[in-house]
Amino acid sequence: MSTREVILTGDTPTGQLHIGHYVGSVRRRLELQDTHDCYFLLANMHAYTTRSDYPDEIHYDTLEIVRDYLAMGIDPKKSAITLQSETPAIAELTFLFAMLLPFNRVMRNPTLKDEIKIKGLGDNYCFGFPLYAVGQTADILAFRAHSVPVGEDQIPHIELTREVARRFNKLYCGIDENVEDDDPIMEENGVFPIPRADVGKVGKLIGTDGINKMSKSLNNTILITDTPKKVKKKLGQLYTGRQSMTDPGDPESSLMQYVDTFITDTDRAAELKDKYVRGDNIGDGHIKVEIAAAISELLEPMQERRAQYDGDDDTVIDIIRDGTERANVKTEETLAMAKEASGLGFFTRKISF
Repeated sequence: MSTREVILTGDTPTGQLHIGHYVGSVRRRLELQDTHDCYFLLANMHAYTTRSDYPDEIHYDTLEIVRDYLAMGIDPKKSAITLQSETPAIAELTFLFAMLLPFNRVMRNPTLKDEIKIKGLGDNYCFGFPLYAVGQTADILAFRAHSVPVGEDQIPHIELTREVARRFNKLYCGIDENVEDDDPIMEENGVFPIPRADVGKVGKLIGTDGINKMSKSLNNTILITDTPKKVKKKLGQLYTGRQSMTDPGDPESSLMQYVDTFITDTDRAAELKDKYVRGDNIGDGHIKVEIAAAISELLEPMQERRAQYDGDDDTVIDIIRDGTERANVKTEETLAMAKEASGLGFFTRKISF
């Protein structure tokens, strides 16, 4: 039995991953996969909350995300890449946790509200859409995760998960109401540790529109498969509001965030920022060209790794199957513990592939 802390995070298959995913979460996963028990979830059931009429696309996107993981450096021997729809404990825990959360508490989740607005759903969303917020708590707690590498926009989901873990432990495990989240007794006597959000150095990367967070639904992304020519073209669209190369620039602008994030030569980054802020005869276009070159340099080895798996669905599926088998060992153990604590346990079962 491993004594290492558990990491759980994942992605919904709604298209390929982009550099915002990499700097916001995946880069942090790479740092952790040698020191923690890591599970990375392909949340394909969550994709059905808004795309249930496109099952073939979801299936395709699921495989593409695995290719992106491998391209970015995720090692399936170190980290279990697991499929949500083949991890039944998650669905069972979702149903149980739904009993612990008032509906109005779920709907107050600001991330949920933002998604409804961004995706233009209005009141035309399935019941499963708000339920997926509960499902995310089950995604995390099924693995008894200690931390979750996420972007800052996902923090409300982690807070909801912490509420569920806390409520379950105190309701069913006899833990006193006054016990704090970080008290060792919470994990020793409860079923679930209280997970924490692990936000990367770039909590939210602005998209190529220069305004909104990089998002597939807003079509303002740079994909890891983009060619240098395409990267340069997309960055050329980055809006800053600056009129000329002699205008002082905003040090908090989206352009400067890209400098901080992708120009790895710190002296050069500092020089660019200094000239930009002072309006020292440096144009946005020049800076964008340097950033584009840096991004393409970052993407080149990823694209080479990804090419090894292009067209090879069998290998990708084998990786998913292996990771899911490992995940089911962990999540079935969790489910048995949760059932026993909540009075739902009557006999043991075994999931096999």
